[in-house]
Amino acid sequence: MKLKPKAILFDMDGVLVDSLDSWWFSLNSALETFNHEKISREEFIKKYWGHDLYDNIKKMNLPLEVARFCNNIYGDNIERIKIYKETKPTLEKLNKYKKAIITNTPNDCAVQILKQFNIEKFFDFIMTSDDVTMGKPNPEIVLKACKRFKVEPKDIVLVGDTDNDVIAGKTAGCKVVGINVYADYTIKNISELIFLLE
Repeated sequence: MKLKPKAILFDMDGVLVDSLDSWWFSLNSALETFNHEKISREEFIKKYWGHDLYDNIKKMNLPLEVARFCNNIYGDNIERIKIYKETKPTLEKLNKYKKAIITNTPNDCAVQILKQFNIEKFFDFIMTSDDVTMGKPNPEIVLKACKRFKVEPKDIVLVGDTDNDVIAGKTAGCKVVGINVYADYTIKNISELIFLLE
């Protein structure tokens, strides 16, 4: 059955852009600066990827200044971010839909990334961890975006790549499309989204 959403919400990291290494490098730089042990890429993916940065720092029992420092130096590692080749062509094909970004990435970083790849023009608005009290998997950011669109969650499709995206979307009442993660619909990359929509 094809989906007929009134709006589509996109996670950013891992969906539109590959920013894993930029976050891993930034976090390790912050850990090193504050004399904490660096973490491996495998550990980063397993324990921290897709979670809110401040939640990660709390989980590590570290002071919040480590997270602030990580955010401040994130721009230094922005050249490590790559846009997926399918992102722009897919967004162009979805021009009839209302679209927004919901990301646990802080606002300054998210805006910088979108501008770097000239894709901010495809979205009605960006909602980030700065706009909510709790990041994903809490559904707050999803519900807030639905409200801003004046659209019921059941009429919205959320596209994400982590369990946190799926949990946030399902808890809010959206249909969830997972990129390489189990959801209502699972696809391999963003270009396959086109075939799920009417």
